[in-house]
Amino acid sequence: MLSSNELAKVLRDNGCKVTPQRLAVYEMLAHTKEHPTAEMIYDKVKDKYTTMSFATVYKSVEIFSKVGIVQVLNTGEESYRYDANVMEHPHIRCTKCGKVFDVPHIEAKQIEDMVSKQTGFDVNGHQFYFYGVCPKCQRKA
Repeated sequence: MLSSNELAKVLRDNGCKVTPQRLAVYEMLAHTKEHPTAEMIYDKVKDKYTTMSFATVYKSVEIFSKVGIVQVLNTGEESYRYDANVMEHPHIRCTKCGKVFDVPHIEAKQIEDMVSKQTGFDVNGHQFYFYGVCPKCQRKA
């Protein structure tokens, strides 16, 4: 995760404004493992920045994604989720409560090689999503 100074430098180097609201959005993302939606981020930061709009949050995460400091997750829901951990790693979503969790590292090189051989593509990235019922929801059942 980036420090505030590193974040400011990345934003400036990419021609983006550095605002307290953008710093707050990234700070929230950098210190959570929840993989929040833009709506969830807005709910967490709106009390501190009462003039911040949902559009500001959404535009911020779009910018962060474009400059490569946040990854966008499409886990099959209506909204995208965001992760400040930009290292390639799989995710798992609970089909009961909807929470998204990181999955410990899976060696993807063999899968990438297989896909490359089958398609002729030079594979340069991947995203894996798994689905199931989390332990907490299993205990509730």
